[in-house]
Amino acid sequence: MRGAPGSSADRAGASAPAYFRWGLEAPLPPPPEPSTRPAPPARGPLPVVDRVPTRDKVVFLTYDDGAEKDPRFVDLVRELRLPVTMFLTDSVAGPGYGHFARLRAVGAGLQNHTLDHAALRGLPYAGQRAEICGQQRKLHSRFGVRPHLFRPPYGTYDTTTLRAAADCGIRAVVLWRATMTTDLSFTTGTRGLRPGDVIAVPATETLSPTLKERTVRLLRRIQEQGLTVGKLDDYL
Repeated sequence: MRGAPGSSADRAGASAPAYFRWGLEAPLPPPPEPSTRPAPPARGPLPVVDRVPTRDKVVFLTYDDGAEKDPRFVDLVRELRLPVTMFLTDSVAGPGYGHFARLRAVGAGLQNHTLDHAALRGLPYAGQRAEICGQQRKLHSRFGVRPHLFRPPYGTYDTTTLRAAADCGIRAVVLWRATMTTDLSFTTGTRGLRPGDVIAVPATETLSPTLKERTVRLLRRIQEQGLTVGKLDDYL
């Protein structure tokens, strides 16, 4: 039973390894030096990926929209040194950009998910470019970053999306092979995580389980399959 504040039990909990305090049975191995490096920009359609072709035993954690601003998630990312990637929508994340500044300060990557979360497929070029380039400008103005990765809302896009994204400075469109809500589900291929998989952790309409809780569940699954978390920027 947990002791009173200031007791020896409290002090022992505070001094426990970070992975143990977050409910993991073992530490996450640090990601290896990437064996796959980003290719230089080339003419032609942007690559669209749901997994990275690599033999490195890594998967990639990505978070959409910015609707959930769980302060404990910031602590989790900092203490476990998780190289997460946030795909931000201005109309959703904008009122709480301070939260994402804190995440960036502890190592999170910030990438583009449009200004207003509009479904892009079928929209004219001017409208798609406005959504993508507009968020490029917002993130550069607020954080000084120039995103090079883009996730289209709802995962839908067309050739116009790829052209507009490239014209806005994007180098790759990132979808996902696995999704973590209350449990892990897969969009393509066999069930089970594979090296190079991109995992999406979408915002939910309920407050439970929290973003922190879903991430811890996901980390347990990653560890069970002998994988660790890599930094998406190092591979794309």
